[in-house]
Amino acid sequence: MKVGFLFPGQGAQSVGMGKDIYEEYKEAKEIYDRVKEITGIDIAKISFEGPEEVLNETKYTQIAILTMSLAILNILKKINIKPDISAGLSLGEYTALINSNVFSLEEGIKLVQKRGEYMQNLLPNGDWQMAAIIGMNDEQVQDVCSKVKSGFVVPANYNCKGQIAISGEKEAIMEAEKIAKEMGAKKVLVLNTAGPFHTEKLKESSKALREELEKVTINKFSTKVIKNLDGEFYKDDDDIRDILAKHIINPVRFSKTLELMLKEGIDTFIEIGPGKTLSGFVKRMQSSNEIEILNINNVESLKNVINIVNEYRGRKNNE
Repeated sequence: MKVGFLFPGQGAQSVGMGKDIYEEYKEAKEIYDRVKEITGIDIAKISFEGPEEVLNETKYTQIAILTMSLAILNILKKINIKPDISAGLSLGEYTALINSNVFSLEEGIKLVQKRGEYMQNLLPNGDWQMAAIIGMNDEQVQDVCSKVKSGFVVPANYNCKGQIAISGEKEAIMEAEKIAKEMGAKKVLVLNTAGPFHTEKLKESSKALREELEKVTINKFSTKVIKNLDGEFYKDDDDIRDILAKHIINPVRFSKTLELMLKEGIDTFIEIGPGKTLSGFVKRMQSSNEIEILNINNVESLKNVINIVNEYRGRKNNE
């Protein structure tokens, strides 16, 4: 069993997420309490009770998703379930970096809090939106964006084979949807995000985040992590501060990330946090190997993963 952890990003949130895990596991509650202590935000209340429009504010969404993923990780650590490789989508990359001890828990949480605030408050004026185009390849989606005349829109997240998210002005997204469908796209879905993320429009956020990154201590990686910027492994001599500052103004290369994990022999993917979006991306990737795709987003799915890992360990011990 070669395990890859995947951590979701913004858009995966929903009111009530993580509540049953928080109530059942003291290790999870520890993390929620710690986050409240560090940030001053009662993220348990916002995550479990909403309202939805508050949870969907970037400054809360990012902390809420991070907290749920870290709470689950705290449970897994106690029973020694660790990844061989980990990666996250956008925000999720920070979860992977905290899990790999690159940032301490406290500094990582503070960093994500600042990142969420900057990405919400330092946006240029405009009506921004993101949408996923399904059933087109990378070049076709780039072509769609280049044909749009009504405003700014660019590819932002190369999620997996046949699914690319675009980011920009609402009117331009609507025009891109029309063009994409005319060119043969199967579907276009508007995403639950609140800004032109992973585009040049976040230059001010990137600059402010770069200053914030100067204040944190960077530690050595305890596990392999793949970066969104190019879909390659972080190296020990990488300028992590520079990479993460560029991260929010450049497209996410998640399909390349998954390709690398498959190439490295990951046969068990475990998505940790709200939703099942990343599990869906893995399913769309072509693999010659037999792979298992698991996710942990409630108590039932958490216990399922623990049972699967324990059964595997039991078989290995008996061999």
